[in-house]
Amino acid sequence: MKPTFDFEKPIAILMEELEKVKQAQEKTKVDFSATIREIEAKIDQTQKDVYNNLTGWQKVQMSRHPERPQTLDYIAMMCEDFIELHGDRTVKDDKAIVGGFATIDGKPVMIIGHQKGKNTKERQFRNFGMANPEGYRKALRLMRMAEKFNVPVVCLIDTMGAYPGLEAEERGQGEAIARNLLEMSVLKVPILCFIVGEGASGGALGIGIGDRVYMLEYSWYSVISPESCSSILWRSWDYKEKAADALKLTADDMYANKLIDGIIKEPLGGAQNDPAAIASTLKQQIVSDLETLTKKDIKKVVSERIDKFSSMGVVNEH
Repeated sequence: MKPTFDFEKPIAILMEELEKVKQAQEKTKVDFSATIREIEAKIDQTQKDVYNNLTGWQKVQMSRHPERPQTLDYIAMMCEDFIELHGDRTVKDDKAIVGGFATIDGKPVMIIGHQKGKNTKERQFRNFGMANPEGYRKALRLMRMAEKFNVPVVCLIDTMGAYPGLEAEERGQGEAIARNLLEMSVLKVPILCFIVGEGASGGALGIGIGDRVYMLEYSWYSVISPESCSSILWRSWDYKEKAADALKLTADDMYANKLIDGIIKEPLGGAQNDPAAIASTLKQQIVSDLETLTKKDIKKVVSERIDKFSSMGVVNEH
């Protein structure tokens, strides 16, 4: 694991010290195994101290780690097969959202998610995971197809938000997202949603209405990013840490406010440190939930989904 962020500096210092001791042992042939074990124990404890006490802003940084698994990574690790489907049948194929039929543990699913890209060229191709209206219309087309064939839907959410460009608004960005909210609310198949990285605004909510909604431990979910919130309230990005705390955007905050159904524990240091482990955890959760939901009458599933989201933000006066 290579430390990336400022708050990981204590870990980086210890790792550097460990490497020097190992090099000295190799060069001098002197046994430093006791020292190495001591430093490794310090690293392990420091990692626990750092990652178990992250602030809201630090978790936002973790969600943006360049090596964090994305939708296509999870599909490759969780699914036995995957047939990607393209296009919204109106404008074009939006590369920021990928989706198609897949098999998880021998059961067919329709899996849909944001794809940011891993390098500069990929990110430009994927528009940094910011979908245009045709992306949300493609997602809806796939969901309707899943409903037609009675196949559950799995959504993986990781976006800085819907694309805010003029052309996106001209093609009906707001309407496309609103249409998805309406249609997903009454879709007659089970829907599972996982925020695996960034969950910003309507861009995330556009594929975020589900019977079960989970967040990974170091993901975030909010109406606005901390930087944008800071720039609106304080006319500067300098208050992004304060904004992150005020927005209550972490998985713990969202679960405490009953806006999600659970938190998926990540490997120590984040999903990027052990992608196979987090993919296995997600797969187990998907298999478990689908086993429960598919046994229920679909009318009851839809009714409970509507009740769940309708009850959010409601104030009862006594």
